[in-house]
Amino acid sequence: MELIRLSDTDGSMLGLVGGKAAGLGEMIKAGERVPDGFCLTVESYRSGHLPEKALVEAYERLGGGRVAVRSSATAEDLPEASFAGQQDTYLDVEGADELIDAVRRCWGSLFTERAVAYRAAAGVGDAAMAVVVQRMIDPVAAGVLFTANPITGCRTEMVVDAAPGLGTAIVEGTVVPDHYVLDQRREAAPNPGGCLSAEQLGRLRAAGLRLQQHFGSPQDIEWALDDADTLWLLQSRPITTLFPLPPDTGDTRLYLEFGHVQGMLRPCTPMGVSLLKTGGSRWFQEAGARIDRRDPLPRLVPIGGRLYFDVTDFLRNTTMRRRIGTSLEIYGPRVQGAVLRMLDDPRFAPRPGLPFHLGSALKGAVRMVPAGLVGVVSSLSDPVRGRARARRGVAEIKRMIVPPGASATAAERLRWVVEDSHRGVMSIDMRGILWPLAAGLIAGTIPSALLEGVATDEELDTVLGGMPHNVTTQMDLKLWDLAVRARAHRDLFLGTPPQDLAAKYFAGELPDIGMAGFLAAYGMRAAAEIDVGVPRWSEDPAPLFATIANYLRVEDPGQAPDARFEAAAARAERMIETLSRRARLRRPIRGRLAVFFMRRSRQLTGLREIAKFAWLPAIQACREQLLLAGADLAARGRLERADDIMFLTLDEARAAAHGVDQRELAVSRRAEHERELRRRTVPGALLSDGTDVEALAPAEPAQDGVLTGMSGAAGHATGRARVIRDPAGARIEPGEILVAPTTDPGWTPLFMTAAGLVTETGSPVAHGPTVAREYGIPAVICVRNATNEIRTGQLITIDGAAGTVRMEPE
Repeated sequence: MELIRLSDTDGSMLGLVGGKAAGLGEMIKAGERVPDGFCLTVESYRSGHLPEKALVEAYERLGGGRVAVRSSATAEDLPEASFAGQQDTYLDVEGADELIDAVRRCWGSLFTERAVAYRAAAGVGDAAMAVVVQRMIDPVAAGVLFTANPITGCRTEMVVDAAPGLGTAIVEGTVVPDHYVLDQRREAAPNPGGCLSAEQLGRLRAAGLRLQQHFGSPQDIEWALDDADTLWLLQSRPITTLFPLPPDTGDTRLYLEFGHVQGMLRPCTPMGVSLLKTGGSRWFQEAGARIDRRDPLPRLVPIGGRLYFDVTDFLRNTTMRRRIGTSLEIYGPRVQGAVLRMLDDPRFAPRPGLPFHLGSALKGAVRMVPAGLVGVVSSLSDPVRGRARARRGVAEIKRMIVPPGASATAAERLRWVVEDSHRGVMSIDMRGILWPLAAGLIAGTIPSALLEGVATDEELDTVLGGMPHNVTTQMDLKLWDLAVRARAHRDLFLGTPPQDLAAKYFAGELPDIGMAGFLAAYGMRAAAEIDVGVPRWSEDPAPLFATIANYLRVEDPGQAPDARFEAAAARAERMIETLSRRARLRRPIRGRLAVFFMRRSRQLTGLREIAKFAWLPAIQACREQLLLAGADLAARGRLERADDIMFLTLDEARAAAHGVDQRELAVSRRAEHERELRRRTVPGALLSDGTDVEALAPAEPAQDGVLTGMSGAAGHATGRARVIRDPAGARIEPGEILVAPTTDPGWTPLFMTAAGLVTETGSPVAHGPTVAREYGIPAVICVRNATNEIRTGQLITIDGAAGTVRMEPE
């Protein structure tokens, strides 16, 4: 079938007529007014033969005259990718020759540079082109209707952009349209003005509601009004950029995203979320809380694969709301400001009662106070003993991980994951690890209060440089040692792609540089390592080989990571001496106390990473058991492949072990996860109606050529930017400034050769800025849209103390 009337198409024919024609056919079937037309199907495109005679005859049956010739690719107007403007449309086409030429140009537009790049970015492979031919409308006004606010994400608002004449000027961005915001829940239109009346806006609102209900999701709708005031609908496609909605609780809720603090913006797999909630519930049980087996930790909510915490009850509590601003400083100024604005929203007015679980958690905290005081004071008085205690805790937790044997069934392996895997980690004090860790954090923060007015933030940051006893720093320096050993084979490691090096390593075809020993100690690590669904370095060491290649490019001995680390440590010691002399002159008692805590900080603050490090072997053991269970389930036809188990929850996996076929569910979840992996921005604060609370803030006045964030690590650096969105296989030249959405310990090997760090999210206490301070490189965090505003190769200067990034003239 090469030609088909639009009225005969529908959503089931996407592969034949493309996205636009399928959508138009659905609109016609729903009773909407759509210009008459037909579709030249993909059969002609795939055969390469244009049926000119049949095309012209169909055009004449349509009445001839002026028509619009519109692309309708099979990869167009999809739920996950709109392809807006990527293929071509031709208006006011008249006559057979012009029609044939326009169709051929539509076909050719499938392979323009922009369309190919868009498909690659959207993860879309093969595509074919159908072409829609429709009667032209002569509009007096036209434009676009969004049934959800595309800027804020709010699902209760509609947005209309309108202009006189054709709507193409709006979608091309060549005019400033009249802009209207409509309330989905109320029929009354705003005071219109501009080119639309209140009655016309009301009709648009009604049409938007009908189409949203018909298609089952918010829609991006093109429309036109002709000189008879008839409303024509020209296109309806999903709004692809909206962040997924939180679950509907029937109440307005506010959620904060955990990844902004922890340095993980990629989505977590369903199994990763499930394991985190199960493990976290164990801790609350240790604290004396009652846990609902059906949903442990109900305030920890996965949205779009990211972990959010429901803070609604805290905002509504009279006592907690007074303190919430201070507690949110770790989220950075944008998220903090967004939440504080919500305190004035009547939907979050104070209500009586404590937040969920707070009472139980407070009881647990009270139980911990005596042991905690003893542990912290003991560690401060004898830091060597405190560090030894922390190391014993790590070893004890590791010894408690005893997975099932080789003959275990899938059900037995899953039972172990649920009931036994986290037994050591989720003890209330993590086998004594928490006290020396807490002592280090306390020692690191007290000097700033004692030396207020005596020392600058930059000087205090210097004291934290070259911090010893940090397991992540130790890991990165040992990776540098591997690179030193790899110098004898420099051409091999620089000239072979990281994935090929990984394959050669597993095949035993690489020179021995010590990788086996490194993986024995650190193979449980990875970027986004708290997600059990993410492969560990022991499974895929390609990122390590990419980092070794980066290190091999260091030619200046002074830029070697070990030399830079030692230099940062030496600067820290000199700064302590400087501040000691200054403080004792101006504030003798406080000065002595500050020096004591600075010294203790350098002996204990490096332990901040050890709690997570102690947790990782349990996650790795769970992953191994889950993959074995997944292989069993795949062999029995319950899953397509072993790692599909990572796209189920623990309860769903246990159901599969007892006979439930979960293949379709796992495959659909995997596809959803892969779509979310491509998402560039994630709201830090999200309302239950989908509103990105940060987007409600008034725009900050822009400084010419300067991006503003917040201080992550003091210092200045000028260098070429290297924009990296995923550390796997990433390359950074010595002296470049790393620009990333966020960072976690899996990114830190890149820090060793970077001159500085810029991130879009984060907190001063998050992994990335902390490690940057310890390496002695400046860091600016919370720079909105940094990975889009800054391009690779651009010369930039970062001021870590001021929290600014300046674009330098070339």
